[in-house]
Amino acid sequence: MTDKDTYISKTHPAVILATWFWSGLSPKAPGTMGSLAALPFGYLLMQLGGQELLLGGIVVIFAVGLWATHIYISRTAKSDPGEVVIDEVAGQWIPLLIAGSNPLLYILAFALFRLFDIWKPWPICWLDGHVKGAFGVMIDDIVAGLFALVVLAFYMDNMA
Repeated sequence: MTDKDTYISKTHPAVILATWFWSGLSPKAPGTMGSLAALPFGYLLMQLGGQELLLGGIVVIFAVGLWATHIYISRTAKSDPGEVVIDEVAGQWIPLLIAGSNPLLYILAFALFRLFDIWKPWPICWLDGHVKGAFGVMIDDIVAGLFALVVLAFYMDNMA
């Protein structure tokens, strides 16, 4: 892109955050790469402050994601760019709230979030198709994360 109205530098803070430290620029499966890149940060937040810190992190990432995504889509003229993966970060962290430090539960939380983010059952598909702008980019992943959380909780209750 050469038009200054549709260009944004890869070193712009909004790009760094929207693409979650450029993980969303992966040529293959950028959403999956963004979700993978979210895992160590989520784990660190859980280790440092438990569910409260991770929940606070989700709220902060959602707010930062609104800002960064708005700038990104405004400057690139793309409505829902695949390279924007900060929405995956916020959504991926939601099922991690109950995964603790268990590696199996982390893998399951990752897989469940990716399943719901890709499959997009109702109402995720409705949100994805009808809610526009930065909020639209972010909200469907929040709901996918909530779906993953519920399924993970059900699994954990039935395995105990």
